[in-house]
Amino acid sequence: MAAVRLPRPHRDDVWIAVAGLLGGLVLWGFGLALRPGHDPLVRFESHWAVLVPLVVTAGCELLRRSAPRVGLGIGTLALVADLFTRSSIATVVMFTDLLYAAVLYGPASTARRLPWVTGLLSLAGVLVPYAVWREPDALLIGVLAAGVLFAPASTGLIVRNHREAADAALLRAEQTALLAEMDRVQAVTAERARMARELHDLVANHLSAIAIHSTAALSLEDARTSREALSVIRENSVQGLSEMRRLIGILRDGAEDREPAATPTLDGLGVLVENARANGLDVTLDAVHGSVPAPVELAAYRIVQESLTNALKHAAPGRVTVWLRERDDALEIRVTSPYGGRDAPRAPGSGTGLVGMRERAALLHGTFDAGPEDAPDPADGRLWVVRARLPLTDVAQGETR
Repeated sequence: MAAVRLPRPHRDDVWIAVAGLLGGLVLWGFGLALRPGHDPLVRFESHWAVLVPLVVTAGCELLRRSAPRVGLGIGTLALVADLFTRSSIATVVMFTDLLYAAVLYGPASTARRLPWVTGLLSLAGVLVPYAVWREPDALLIGVLAAGVLFAPASTGLIVRNHREAADAALLRAEQTALLAEMDRVQAVTAERARMARELHDLVANHLSAIAIHSTAALSLEDARTSREALSVIRENSVQGLSEMRRLIGILRDGAEDREPAATPTLDGLGVLVENARANGLDVTLDAVHGSVPAPVELAAYRIVQESLTNALKHAAPGRVTVWLRERDDALEIRVTSPYGGRDAPRAPGSGTGLVGMRERAALLHGTFDAGPEDAPDPADGRLWVVRARLPLTDVAQGETR
């Protein structure tokens, strides 16, 4: 059968055991004891008998953290044995420390039970001697029992509760710090996504027009056509550069000399459509709306802008339609363009346009859908349809709050 190996004692416990043992030996050397040899309880009057409980209790101090219940159990037997000798105060003091350590470092069940048990024993130490001897001096036995038993147990419980409260407060602080860091990371991620959407929507339209018209200027030898293409390229370059500067002005801290970029509104859809026509799209606008919340206006404008940019790059020749209606509780958007008939896009893209539009709708708790559909008139073939529905009620209530 394998031998049971006790845990290695803590370094501080070794020092406590050594100090207790040396203190007891000093008292023993001077012949100091708690009781005289003629005390009725003393069964071992030998001067050497005190050393046995002293050494055993000092050895139990080595277990006060690593195995507190084992140390307390053996220490209790040593204290009982010490009662039949002349008793050493060092043994009693070390036993109170074992009791304190058992409550402080032992299991939670031990910490709950020992104060009750020692309290009942202390109460019995008051009542039983007084009931037997009927003398006030008998009450001193209960006072001594309370000092040896209940006082260290209750002190250990108080210290343990304070430590657990401190650990809980530290855990809450760490959790709060972790949640704050998660919120910060999420906020940074959301801000980066918002900046990416804004940057994409600001320059994608102009850069796509520049790429398409520069290709046309390079592929055609007609000077007039090339001049018109270069004129469109210059106009889109200037507009894109201006919008980039305004965006950078917003991102810079303390850029007081920068004018903030004006937030696009639905009233600017006409200019947006005119620019699309100048870039070569056959676009019609059918928009009926009143005053809508600013977040909805911005999202609707960007969805229409990105849809026209995609139509410029991917749509087949034909009519592009922008339809917008304000309902009682939502703003509905539909952009249609001819689908198919083009082997490759007229300008390269990043593939994030549809993702950005879907994110804008999701942030407002709206819906977004894009894909090919059959046209109502079979002669028109298939259409690429972008649909978005942006709620107005939730946004308006959020702005009010």
